[in-house]
Amino acid sequence: MSRDLDGESAVDTARQEVLRLISTGELQPGQRLGSERELAARMGVSRTTLRTALGLLEQVGAVRRVPGRGGGTFVSGTKVERDLSSVVGVPDLLREQGFTAGSRVVRATIAGADEPTAAALGIQPGDLVTEIVRIRFADGVPLSLEQARFPAMRFPGLLEQPLGGSVYELLAGQYGVRPAAALERIEAVSAGEEEAAVLGVEPGVPVLAITRTTSDEQGVPFEFSQDVFRGDRTRILVHVSGATGTTHSAREQGRLVRFPDERPKD
Repeated sequence: MSRDLDGESAVDTARQEVLRLISTGELQPGQRLGSERELAARMGVSRTTLRTALGLLEQVGAVRRVPGRGGGTFVSGTKVERDLSSVVGVPDLLREQGFTAGSRVVRATIAGADEPTAAALGIQPGDLVTEIVRIRFADGVPLSLEQARFPAMRFPGLLEQPLGGSVYELLAGQYGVRPAAALERIEAVSAGEEEAAVLGVEPGVPVLAITRTTSDEQGVPFEFSQDVFRGDRTRILVHVSGATGTTHSAREQGRLVRFPDERPKD
């Protein structure tokens, strides 16, 4: 018989129980929690109360819910930390943090530069750029969708190269071009239908939109990229220096900028 009171106390009890299972290691990152019926019976609460508790946990990033066949509620994996103090490709970023990096090329083509791309790369609108669209994976789970553009005249034959790994390593090895600086603009936006489908999230959830212009050692821009990162799997790290130098806490940890993992539900 259910001991559920169908009130805030019951919801909080269920929420705390799931958090306990995660903190004690009984539930591991990436593990499926099981069916709502099984969980509700285990905790002695109604399925309605359990859904409310899981919704609250999803909002803070403790769990993620995947719709459709084969979906369910999963313990959120460790977040990927993106340090804005260095220019590094996603594969290197993931490897440094112990993740298995993967990628899938969605599209690779040569097209005319639109005005934002031309302005960022210092070329004329309509000039040819090589466009590479890829999905990035961390431990087999979609992390980001990136759309990068490079001046086609500067990197002839780029489309003939293997594009599944680090483009920065490829450009350094084949063309002698290395990233030295990047200007990034980051904002939290709502995932559109296409982005949500690619990243495995529900439409409307918060994601991080990052627009990046990367320059070489001579200060010449060579990449203009528009990336979308999953908000529930990404954490931004910013190193901050004061007027008299870097503070002790900044030297040790930097500053973490957290973004909401889920839009509050009505």
